[in-house]
Amino acid sequence: QVQLVESGGGLVQAGGSLRLTCIASRSIFSMDAMGWFRQAPGKQRELVAEFTSGGSTYYADSVKGRFGISGDNAKNTVYLQMNSLKPEDTAVYYCRVTRQFGAYVYWGQGTQVTVSS
Repeated sequence: QVQLVESGGGLVQAGGSLRLTCIASRSIFSMDAMGWFRQAPGKQRELVAEFTSGGSTYYADSVKGRFGISGDNAKNTVYLQMNSLKPEDTAVYYCRVTRQFGAYVYWGQGTQVTVSS
């Protein structure tokens, strides 16, 4: 079992920045993939950014060039740096990690990000 705790959400004006933090209860070195999803009201949850143990990194087209995902193995932490935020980035952001080739999937509780125009 892996517990994930997110933090760093909040209210920010358009053009501002936030950094989301996801702390895992065990080493992220053993994870297959670590990523951030978001879900806006009335919309499906979507993948925002993810990196894998194989070295691949993915960004949704809507955030490329503005968001950056990174990890710190020593701190069991995954970050999402969000710059040049737009009102359409408003959503609940969730951290997700997978283990053993996706056989195990763990989610955080979510953190609200609200971008005002």
